[in-house]
Amino acid sequence: MREIKNIIFDLGGVLIDWNPEYVYLEVFEGDRKKMQWFFDEICTMDWNENQDAGYPLQQATEERVKMFPQYEEWVRMYYGRWEEMLGNSIKGTVEILNHLLRNPNYRVVALTNWSAETFPVALERFEFLHRFEGIVVSGTENTRKPFAEIYQLTLDRFDFMAEESLFIDDNLRNIEAAANLGIHTIHFKNPEDLKLNLLAKAIRL
Repeated sequence: MREIKNIIFDLGGVLIDWNPEYVYLEVFEGDRKKMQWFFDEICTMDWNENQDAGYPLQQATEERVKMFPQYEEWVRMYYGRWEEMLGNSIKGTVEILNHLLRNPNYRVVALTNWSAETFPVALERFEFLHRFEGIVVSGTENTRKPFAEIYQLTLDRFDFMAEESLFIDDNLRNIEAAANLGIHTIHFKNPEDLKLNLLAKAIRL
C-alpha cells in the first residue's frame, strides 16, 4: 500500500453536528413518529440532497409547498430555520483535525454535501473550516456525493492521487463510492473510533 499523503474530511456528521431534528422535534412537540413521517414523506433527505447539489433553496421550497400546501408552515421552516439545525463542532474530531493540520506530511482538505447558499453560515460559525487547504462544496459544483464526478473533481483540483488519499465520511454510501475510485476510506462513527482507524492506517497523530 502506498503511503497516505492526503486526507479528505466530510464535514456534516464528522466535524459539524447538523440535524433537522433540532427544529422539528420542537415543532412536533417531541412526537418522533410524526417527525419521522415528515422526513420520510414531505421534506425528505433526497429532496434536501437536490439543494446540496445546487438547486435553489427558494425554488425548492415553493415547489414543495405547491405539492403539500397543507404543510406549508412546516415546509418553510426547513430552510427558514436552517441555522437552528446547525449544532456544535464535534470536538474530538476537531482535535484530530488539528493534529493532522500541524503535521507537514499531510495535505488536508474537505469534501462536503452542502448548499452553496447556507455554507457561508458554517464558514462564519466554525473557525477551523478556514484551516483546510481547500473545501469542495457540492452546491458550488452542482453535483454531490456519492456521484463519482465530485470525488474525481476533488482529486484533480488538489492534484491528489487516489491511492495516496484517505476519505473520511459518516455515510457508508459515500465511503463505498470513494473506495470504488481507489481512494482509501474510513467510515466515521465517533472520534475515538476514527483515531483508532487512523493509527491502523499508519497515520501519525
